[in-house]
Amino acid sequence: MTGTLILVRHGQSEWNLLNLFTGWKDPGLTEQGIEEAKKAGQALKAKNIVPDAYFTSDLTRAQRTLDLMLKEMGITELTIHRSQKLNERDYGDLAGLNKDDAREKWGEEQVHIWRRSYDVPPPGGESLKDTAARVLPYYEAEIEPLVKAGKTVLVTAHGNSLRALVMVLEELDEEAILKREIATGAPILYGIDAAGKRVSTEEL
Repeated sequence: MTGTLILVRHGQSEWNLLNLFTGWKDPGLTEQGIEEAKKAGQALKAKNIVPDAYFTSDLTRAQRTLDLMLKEMGITELTIHRSQKLNERDYGDLAGLNKDDAREKWGEEQVHIWRRSYDVPPPGGESLKDTAARVLPYYEAEIEPLVKAGKTVLVTAHGNSLRALVMVLEELDEEAILKREIATGAPILYGIDAAGKRVSTEEL
């Protein structure tokens, strides 16, 4: 028995467009982001996918992305599970800053380390390792049992919270996961067997 785990990064946010560190801040979607979310829903509908369960973060951009997808899929009767555990990585003191301004303040190399190291957090924030430490237990407790039982589960979240899952699912090391790009509004479908192992990957 194979279940399906669908991961979708929220559509482009207003702060993505402005090149700002976002983290737990809560900007809305841009017009492009709205279209990305709609297209994600259309892509899943074209494959006749009707998930059994829905999970999203506590942040508006992920919730709005899911709402727009569901509208395109024609799905109205459902329960949505929302959790801070699926929130984006907390960028701490960097949140709200323009990435170029941050480089001027702390230096190119230091900002690169904060953004692209696995276990070095920015001041007051989380590393990817820290993010994984909250995402993975939530996945193992709430989401994985459904997928292992053969269910189809849709998760809309964020670049780094999804990276934490992708790292485990695709068996990537600490260096490889930092290079793994997750596009906004582009569903990734994983076939998961009863042991929780990935048996297939499809990107729409």
